[in-house]
Amino acid sequence: MSDIAISAQRLRKAYGSNEAVRGIDLEVRRGEIFAFLGPNGAGKTTTVEILEGYRERTEGEATVLGRDPAAVDRAWRERIGIVLQDCRMEPKLTVRETLRMYAGYYSRPRSVEETIELIGLGAKADERAEALSGGQQRRLDVGVALVGDAELLFLDEPTTGFDPSARRQFWDVISGLRGLGKTVFLTTHYMDEAQALADRVAVIADGRIVGEGTVDELGGRGEAASEISFALPAGTSAEDLPEQVGGASAAGNGRMMLRTDQPTAVLNALTGWALEHGCELSRLEVRRPSLEDIYLELTREDG
Repeated sequence: MSDIAISAQRLRKAYGSNEAVRGIDLEVRRGEIFAFLGPNGAGKTTTVEILEGYRERTEGEATVLGRDPAAVDRAWRERIGIVLQDCRMEPKLTVRETLRMYAGYYSRPRSVEETIELIGLGAKADERAEALSGGQQRRLDVGVALVGDAELLFLDEPTTGFDPSARRQFWDVISGLRGLGKTVFLTTHYMDEAQALADRVAVIADGRIVGEGTVDELGGRGEAASEISFALPAGTSAEDLPEQVGGASAAGNGRMMLRTDQPTAVLNALTGWALEHGCELSRLEVRRPSLEDIYLELTREDG
């Protein structure tokens, strides 16, 4: 069995003269959580629907779980699970009844009771869907995708509308899918969600992949991957700083900031200078670019 769950080469989709997807290459490994990010209208949904087998491509090649998604059968469909952004379960059915109903559509489903425990709804198993909170209903959505024991799950904006606490709790559910050996293809507009969950990410903008890799790999783009900021000690000026910190510039409110690809050396010089002069470096911070910073840079570059 190949260790590649999803592969696309030169994938293209045109609607008349409008190219929604412009020859992208994409690869997702088995057992990883892969986040697919992009602004509205970037070609994200079209790409996902091609990979799910619900939209025909114009050109290029695609393989999902070893098959071309444009020519698949029921057996292949049983190997994938899909959680749409807006799922509506039968409101009068309980959690257990809902999962039992969907399990009946599969030839080798996962145990309903096991699925209930996996999604953390053991205490709500006999509650009707309409009585569940938003976060609990989303757990049920994932349960419906899991009860067929799918190898690959497509999660579309799974925590939209959640409060911060519910989002964090649901992240545990998604992380747990990795432990089950599932491959997860995640689309989300929450950059902190992708950063917390994804093994790798790809960013699409204007129909093209503009960045792909781990967050650390994407964060290394450009010449300066780390940002150091601090407040100038009283009675000092930027001219007093050591040579290694000579690139620092005023960042407002008495703070100095510089970007560097050698944070250890710069920090050593800066803190050594402060100790030598008996100064305290208040508000000293070192940070790497967040995924949101990277995403904004990538999509801004494209457009």
